Amino acid sequence: QVQLVESGGGLVQPGGSLRLSCAASGSIVNTYSMGWYRQAPGKQRELVATITRAGTTNYADSVKGRFTISRDSAKNTAYLQMNSLKPEDTAVYYCYVLSSTFYWGQGTQVTVSS
Repeated sequence: QVQLVESGGGLVQPGGSLRLSCAASGSIVNTYSMGWYRQAPGKQRELVATITRAGTTNYADSVKGRFTISRDSAKNTAYLQMNSLKPEDTAVYYCYVLSSTFYWGQGTQVTVSS
């Protein structure tokens, strides 16, 4: 049984920062990548950031230069540091792990508003 536990969402003012965490537990073998998608109301889920086992990162154009993804492989945990947040970053953020299949976290709400 694989479980992903997300934390770190919340309400922040424009220009502020948040750090999301995603801890994976259970029988995960050969984790190829971890990362986050997000979904805003009325919009499709979109890729935010990914990090491979080798440490290669990839970001959506809309978050490049503002978000940084990292991982602690020993802890099977990924982190998403979000700086200079904008109202359009408001969404539910879902972490994932790609191993033999996709595993998803429960989602965490990020709201950017004054």
